[in-house]
Amino acid sequence: MRSSEELTALFRERGLKITPQRELVFRLLDGNVSHPTAEAVYSAALEFMPMISLKTVYQVLNDLRGLGEIQSIEVGTGALRFDPNTTDHHHLVCEGCGDVRDVELDTSELLLNRSQRHGFSLNSVEVTFRGLCQACRTPDLSR
Repeated sequence: MRSSEELTALFRERGLKITPQRELVFRLLDGNVSHPTAEAVYSAALEFMPMISLKTVYQVLNDLRGLGEIQSIEVGTGALRFDPNTTDHHHLVCEGCGDVRDVELDTSELLLNRSQRHGFSLNSVEVTFRGLCQACRTPDLSR
């Protein structure tokens, strides 16, 4: 995803109004690797702007998705997640806490060999690995 300053310029180029709410969401997503839900972005935004609405956060996220600056992903954690990393990549999902992390994996051979064998013309591949992160695997001995 572009920096918050670059997103501001992009929105202006596209004739979209720049508001403090939009700029805040841009800043909250800049460098964010947590794959937040809209509700998580909203919660973080409330700390800086108590009057922001969840609807506004959703609108900014949808605008960013429409411009190709973020992608929405469904990884089976119960809520749509937003990913500022729009490069080809895959995900690790913790089945304990719902943490989502990026993972790089070369799927070019899969795209070529498997798709041709099954008669498909594939455009993309999404791989989701599921398991437990280290924190969820480590028992809490303080109990």
